[in-house]
Amino acid sequence: MITEKFKEIAPELKENEPMSRHTSFRIGGPADMFVSVKSKEELIGLITTARETSTPFMIMGNGSNMLVGDGGIRGLVIQIGAGLSGCEIIGTTMTADAGILMSKAAATAARAGLTGFETLSGIPGTLGGGVFMNAGAYGGEIKDLVKSVTYVDNGGIVHNVDGKDCGFGYRTSIFTGGGMYIISVTAELREGNRADIEAAMADYNKRRSDKQPLNMPSAGSTFKRPEGYFAGKLIQDAGLTGCKIGGAKVSEKHAGFVVNTGGATAKDVLTLIEHVRKTVEEKFGVTLEPEVRLVGEG
Repeated sequence: MITEKFKEIAPELKENEPMSRHTSFRIGGPADMFVSVKSKEELIGLITTARETSTPFMIMGNGSNMLVGDGGIRGLVIQIGAGLSGCEIIGTTMTADAGILMSKAAATAARAGLTGFETLSGIPGTLGGGVFMNAGAYGGEIKDLVKSVTYVDNGGIVHNVDGKDCGFGYRTSIFTGGGMYIISVTAELREGNRADIEAAMADYNKRRSDKQPLNMPSAGSTFKRPEGYFAGKLIQDAGLTGCKIGGAKVSEKHAGFVVNTGGATAKDVLTLIEHVRKTVEEKFGVTLEPEVRLVGEG
C-alpha cells in the first residue's frame, strides 16, 4: 500500500531496483523503491509522503561518488537527474536544476561565453551533487561560483540560502549534514572568450583522461587529500599500486583510485580500502579518509 502512495506521485517508480545500474562503480544491491524525479513538485511530494509514512529515503544525483552496499538500500531512493536538469542564463548569472550534469552546465556556460566552470567541467557528477560536497578540481571549487541554493527540507518546505552561508569546506557543506535537499543552484560567472574557455576545458579534460582510469568503473578519487600529502602518492609509495581484492583493484594508472575490474562487490571495495588505509598508516603515520560515500546495507 505504501508503494502505491509513492506511485501515485511518481508512476515510473521501480521496486527492487539494482543500484549497480545507477552508480559509476557499477556496484550495489537493490533499492526497495527507486525513482528518478521529473519535476520539483514530484520531488517535494515524494519527500512529504516519505515523512508522513515514516518511510526511510535518500536523495542521490549521478551516483558518481557512491558505494552502495551489497545488501542494497531499504526504503526509497530518489534520484535527481536528467528529469530535473533545466538551465537558464541571464547576463552572467546561471540558474540550473540540481540534476544537470556538471559537464553540461560547463558546456552551456562556455557557449554563452561565460567563464568559471572550466576546472569543474570533467567532474562526472551533477551540479547538486557538486554543491553537496563542494566538488573541486585543478584548484577550482564549486563554492567559488555559488551565489545561492534553493533546497527543500524534510517537511517539504522550500528554502533559499546564500552561497556564503552554505558552510563550504573541503568536500563538505551544510547539505552533507542531511535534511536539506538541493533543488537548484544559481551561479555567478564572468564574461570571457568562448574559444579560450572551450580550449581550457579541453585541456583540463585531457589532463584528467591522461592521468585517471576513466575507462574503468570507479567512484573517482577514493580518498580525501590528507593535509600536506597526496593520497595517490602515499598509496603508490606504500607499494599498493595494482593491489587487488576480489574484483576491486588499486588502479595502476592512478593509485588514488580503486576500480571495479568486473564483478567487484562492495565488500571487495571496502576490504581493499581498509587494507590501503592500514598499510599507509603503518608506513607513513598518515590516516587516509575515504571520499567515497558509503550507503545502504552490507
